[in-house]
Amino acid sequence: MAKLGFPFTLGVGSGEPSPDGVILWTRLAVEPLHASKPGGMPNQTFTVRWELAEDEAFTRVVQSGNAPAQPDWAHSVHVRVSGLRAWTEYFYRFSVDGHTSPVGRTKTAPAADSTETIKIGVVSCQRYEHGFFTVLRHLANERPDVIFHLGDYVYEYGKPANPQPGRYIRPLESTEECRTLAAYRRRYARYQMDKDLQAAHAAAPWITMPDDHEVRDNYAGLSPGDGSSASAFLKRRNAAYKAYYEHLPLRVRPVGNNLQFYRWRPYGRVADFMFVDARQYRRGRDMLGAEQQEWLTTRLRTSTARWKVIAQALFFAPRKFPLEPPSTDAWDGFPESRAKVLAAVTGDLVVLSGDVHNAWAGEFAGGVEFVTSSVTSRPPATDGNAMLALNPHLKYFDGRRGYLVVTAGMSDFTVDYRTVAFVDQPAAPVVTAAGFRVLGNKLQRTDL
Repeated sequence: MAKLGFPFTLGVGSGEPSPDGVILWTRLAVEPLHASKPGGMPNQTFTVRWELAEDEAFTRVVQSGNAPAQPDWAHSVHVRVSGLRAWTEYFYRFSVDGHTSPVGRTKTAPAADSTETIKIGVVSCQRYEHGFFTVLRHLANERPDVIFHLGDYVYEYGKPANPQPGRYIRPLESTEECRTLAAYRRRYARYQMDKDLQAAHAAAPWITMPDDHEVRDNYAGLSPGDGSSASAFLKRRNAAYKAYYEHLPLRVRPVGNNLQFYRWRPYGRVADFMFVDARQYRRGRDMLGAEQQEWLTTRLRTSTARWKVIAQALFFAPRKFPLEPPSTDAWDGFPESRAKVLAAVTGDLVVLSGDVHNAWAGEFAGGVEFVTSSVTSRPPATDGNAMLALNPHLKYFDGRRGYLVVTAGMSDFTVDYRTVAFVDQPAAPVVTAAGFRVLGNKLQRTDL
């Protein structure tokens, strides 16, 4: 058998940290954009060696083993590591056929009784053709304890016949919209060849929640919104979910027609993070579906953590627009679902959101919301001053791309808005545009 070319072209990652474990991820791909063979790989299973160490030089290896990279899963590798120390930094790498991967850094979650302060990076909406992923490089340099990605990890679009000026900075692997498993796999490969995205994955464990573009723009449940049949769309959605799993460090695989994205991640006594799926279970005016709604309200009622944090894709607080009705593709379109969530809240609630390609901070009855801007996705034309004047509970707007740095402790919950001035060229510098502290379900500026 011929020797493989370098197979770790898509980098490495880790995710879903628990107090005693983490998921390690990579995908073998010698030719990531190969037109007919996923990753240009032979149609056979490879045995991949993995190592986890206490130091970056791997002089203190604490666990190691072998994992299969199977062709049916695009030669992706998901290693479920357990038996680790809580709130501890580790380093990991993979090897196969004489090749060794780059080294990744990960960190377990704190123990149940921990009061350690947590540093979190929050990002959303990274459209490849809209610019360079400089935001992700800056986030990697922050060395957070964990990174939350709140949707639109990839975009399914093809290239329009006449793209608007400034909207098509980098070429995709195809001019066609993603509809099949092969197309979604190549789209993820196109994104994950990016060195800034690889750096962010290698810098910290990720917890991810998809929005719509991982499948199709504005889809809801089994409704594609384009007139195609539910059965045809289900096939497409299944392909998209499978590709999502193959390219991210998730704990669970797709089962049947579903991939369960909603989950609870406790971080000691400081915070309960509840990741909410606002897409897959929508029916009519019900955003979450009965099972997820019950799960979420139960978690909110029974949580004893200092901070109850909902992490999800869509704008949660009410919004009025100067010249148009409220968005139906946000929680404003599902007021009964939002009311059920708020009725279950006891204590301090924080909502982390994305989707809208602008940065916002606001208050609502029972809590506060921080909305991260996009990594690259082009912001809509928004009159921020008019929106703030019309919505006095919204306290901040910024139209630049960027990310959030959240610091959560037993006494404080603070958020810094980190922004870049441009993404049409690489290496934009990053600045802190604003800072907030949560006090009694209200926002206090920390940078003024």
